[in-house]
Amino acid sequence: MKKRSHTPHAAFAVVGNLLVVYVAYSLCRLTFLLVNWPLYAGTLSLAHALQLFRAGLLFDTSAILYTNALLILLVLLPCPWKERRGYYTAVRGLFVLLNSIALYANLADCVYFPYTGKRTTTSVFAEFSHEGAGNMARIFAGQMLSHWYLVVLGLGLSWMLWLLFRPVEGTIVPPRRRLRYYATRLLAIIVAIPLCIGGMRGGFTHAVRPITISNANQYANRPAETGIILNTPFSIFRTLNKQPFVTPHYMSDQEAEALYSPVHMPNDTVDFEAKNVVVLILESFSKQHFGFYNRSLRNGTYRGFTPFLDSLLTHAALTYQYSYANGRKSIEGMPSVLSSLPNFVEPLFLTPASLNHLSGLARELGEHKGYTTAFFHGAENGSMGFQAFARSTGFERYYGRTEYNQDDRYNGDKDYDGLWAIWDEEFLQYYADQMSDMPQPFMTAVFTASSHDPFKLPARYEGKFPKGESLLQECIAYTDHALQLFFEKASHTKWFHNTLFVITADHTSNQIDPFYTTSLGNFSVPIILYAPGDSSLQGYDTEQVVEQVDIMPTVLSYLHYDQPYIAFGRNMLYVSDDDRPFALHWVPESNGYEYVEGNYALRFDGQRVNSAYRFRTDSLLQEDVLQRMPTDTLQRMEQHMKAIIQQYMQRMNTDRLMMKRENTK
Repeated sequence: MKKRSHTPHAAFAVVGNLLVVYVAYSLCRLTFLLVNWPLYAGTLSLAHALQLFRAGLLFDTSAILYTNALLILLVLLPCPWKERRGYYTAVRGLFVLLNSIALYANLADCVYFPYTGKRTTTSVFAEFSHEGAGNMARIFAGQMLSHWYLVVLGLGLSWMLWLLFRPVEGTIVPPRRRLRYYATRLLAIIVAIPLCIGGMRGGFTHAVRPITISNANQYANRPAETGIILNTPFSIFRTLNKQPFVTPHYMSDQEAEALYSPVHMPNDTVDFEAKNVVVLILESFSKQHFGFYNRSLRNGTYRGFTPFLDSLLTHAALTYQYSYANGRKSIEGMPSVLSSLPNFVEPLFLTPASLNHLSGLARELGEHKGYTTAFFHGAENGSMGFQAFARSTGFERYYGRTEYNQDDRYNGDKDYDGLWAIWDEEFLQYYADQMSDMPQPFMTAVFTASSHDPFKLPARYEGKFPKGESLLQECIAYTDHALQLFFEKASHTKWFHNTLFVITADHTSNQIDPFYTTSLGNFSVPIILYAPGDSSLQGYDTEQVVEQVDIMPTVLSYLHYDQPYIAFGRNMLYVSDDDRPFALHWVPESNGYEYVEGNYALRFDGQRVNSAYRFRTDSLLQEDVLQRMPTDTLQRMEQHMKAIIQQYMQRMNTDRLMMKRENTK
């Protein structure tokens, strides 16, 4: 008589295997919290952390069931033969493979989350689609070496999945018990199907819609906590085949256009002034790294990491206390700074809307005023999609790593940092030289790269710059030094005194001080206007609310541009009696909008305003004053915000982002 092995029923094997995966997800969540502890220190109690972990189980359930749906079916399917030992070995291998991929994605977000403010979605695949295989391999290898402990943990979790997998094997089902065997397996499948569907949806009743990323907000006290609640596989599953630009219908088109229109119709009577325009977009240059913006920070002892830019701001440039980015990624900052297009829901250039007709400073000045236009980025050509962006918005020329290597005045790849791009010092010198070779007037933009993870410096500068509380800050100081050398060189050129310089960041970076960890602080970037010899562009504006999309209309107004154009910003240099300076951005952590105007910052989930803060006096956004706001102020602000969103989404979906007129070049 054959002895039966003591193996679990298939249903119990499924439950046991899934419990192991739950434990692995929880370990990843704990790791995420520990790695990103500076984002939560001082605001997260043990009791609340446990609540977040418990809430995370809802999202874990959905992700785990999506990942393991096929495996559940394979285990529950009848297989009453001896040969099934090989069958379950294959199932075991598939179980480990699929769940390991999910766990590795969770661990990768431990590093990536601070830069994006949200769990990774499907947009990441498009964001890096222009990177070559070799470059991506080097990037991943570098990251794995820098975060080796996460690699070790990931391999350990995979090994745990293999060891603890519960098979159903080794039992021969006699003919007399076949009916019962098939009946119980069929019953298990029948029960499992609705349980899996309910788990994937996040509930079982008709009133429950499938949970999405925004559902995490109901468990979080502040947006950053959604990173603890959510998991990366869930975020990816929920954004598959997602159409981000859905036009809302808050009001009629006529009402929306009456409240807000992005069409600018200049009526300036002053002749156009053909000054050069130079836009410097600095990688990760959050305001928190400047001494100038943080004089009162930490009892007045904070000196910052930008001595050159601080000096420029103190003596020669115009800047703003309340200035904000429109996105949290490089690919979101580019359209905002150079084309006055905000980022709502998903990055423009990761959607079908990237095929729209697009304008920007380069097209307006190049095609209609005869400017020479060029975009500079020291990375491999095509990296991050910048070259495609530059081309689509009217830049005539593109200068990347390829062009740098072809210039005999420089050292080619000897100046390459080995991972991302040419060092900022050398590339900014190259940038100045190229502009000296261009006919005036010209409009150029450069995107720096050295203040980027993994935060390496040229060997000759080791120990020269302050290290700060983050590895990034030493690189910020290096790039500030590179900017000083750039401006020293530019000041001796024939074009310098005929140029308007605009300096800003693409987005914020690792936030340290509590002021910069709020939803509003996470968008706080410098916007600096500098025109040598023009004393009107000096000072520190502590009243206006401005944002990156205001750069394009401000530059065009400064030049007395006389053509109509489309821009979702306003002129920062002029505030009329009926003008209400504002900032509006999409907050990825809360999956909603934040609208700033006057004394208030509103949070809007796409349907209603759910909180309001007096941001000028409540810098940490701790006191919700929505119920005490004047009703007329709230209604006016909400309607204005809705009109902007509706106009933007509608124009995105109908390809109306550029004025159609004859080329006047």
